[in-house]
Amino acid sequence: MTAATAVVNEPLPDLQKLRDAVEAALEGKGEAVELSLVALLARGHLLIEDVPGVGKTTLARALARAVGGELRRVQFTSDLLPSDVLGVSVYNQRSGEFVLRQGPVFTNILLADEINRASPRTQSALLEAMNEGQVSLDGQTLPLPDPFLVIATQNPQDFAGTFPLPESQLDRFLVRIRIGYPPPQVEMRLLQGGSPDTARDVPAVLSPATLVSLQRQVDRVAIDTALVTYLQAIVLATRAAPTLALGASTRGAISLARAAKARALLRGRGYCIADDIHELAVPVLAHRVRLASYADGFIPSRDEAEAAIRDIVARVPVPL
Repeated sequence: MTAATAVVNEPLPDLQKLRDAVEAALEGKGEAVELSLVALLARGHLLIEDVPGVGKTTLARALARAVGGELRRVQFTSDLLPSDVLGVSVYNQRSGEFVLRQGPVFTNILLADEINRASPRTQSALLEAMNEGQVSLDGQTLPLPDPFLVIATQNPQDFAGTFPLPESQLDRFLVRIRIGYPPPQVEMRLLQGGSPDTARDVPAVLSPATLVSLQRQVDRVAIDTALVTYLQAIVLATRAAPTLALGASTRGAISLARAAKARALLRGRGYCIADDIHELAVPVLAHRVRLASYADGFIPSRDEAEAAIRDIVARVPVPL
């Protein structure tokens, strides 16, 4: 490591303020907050797979308020149409022309609540937006606001009336996380009359322009060739593992590298270390693989996919 890349292991003041603000709204959930900030800094998208009532919407609102951005929420249902998300052209009788009315996707943070309840047609409407930061409507290509983040939620226990996300859709999410139940002491305070709307008091500690500047700093974080080799070895191992019918894609590998850079910056480093890759492999890769047991007619649980990735990471030698 050169002197040019070495920095003090202290988060940038802006990032520390951002982390503190979001953690104040989601107390006791430091890991979930860190992974959501990794997605935000890496210009990725976040999939929260958890039971109702554990703070998924609170996390989205806290992020939006902390970065001074606009949040729009869409409740995904089976009858939701792509135009309900992207927008539609409306005929203006006074001018005699069609006028484009932009949908809720034109925002800084889009909360796609219960995304797996929408039809595949509506789910696929988000693919271009999530991958390219733009929307094609009526022959026009319109850029989305910068920054742009999709936070999607789904309930892993409720399968009635749902359309499971296909691999192409899952591959657009940088990380998949759980929030889980609050710590007992936090839940006790809520039961004793604490404010359930903790996101309401989150201050705007950054501006959207400052966040874009921080996202650009992620590009300048160094990652050593030995670490790139280590990362690629993990990805190649997912493609050769007998427990997996489908390994991680090249997009998955690139996503893991970018997430590792974002985690390094969040922790006050201008360079990646093996821990950045090691700790992010499961949340970045587990939703991008398909277990071989699918071929036998079974639907494996999320835990099985995460265990498979964890086992692979444990077997790949860490560079010295």
